[in-house]
Amino acid sequence: MNKKNKFNRDVEYYLLREIASRSEFTQLELAEKVGVSVGKVNYVLSAFVRKGIVKMENFKKSKSKKGYLYLLTPDGIKEKKRITLNFIKRKMKEYERLEQEIAKARQEAGEKIG
Repeated sequence: MNKKNKFNRDVEYYLLREIASRSEFTQLELAEKVGVSVGKVNYVLSAFVRKGIVKMENFKKSKSKKGYLYLLTPDGIKEKKRITLNFIKRKMKEYERLEQEIAKARQEAGEKIG
């Protein structure tokens, strides 16, 4: 998997996690929480809506009418679980690679210093 795909999968995970924790957001709020552009949030959310993973509607309390209510559908709950498990697997592999890099760097530093 290339870096762009990993990035996109991470964005999907973080967005679904935020939506599961609280349903009322503006896309700007989601973008700030996830650390991506509003355009990226819009793109991913639109794909989620098309796939039936997320249901989206305006919420009445929103002053600006830019706020939406995002709800995970039953399929969205299943998809969130799948995406979360894949996220954990990817992060565990990254963690293992980092541990190996750190061990190698320590060994190299020890050889040069000691």
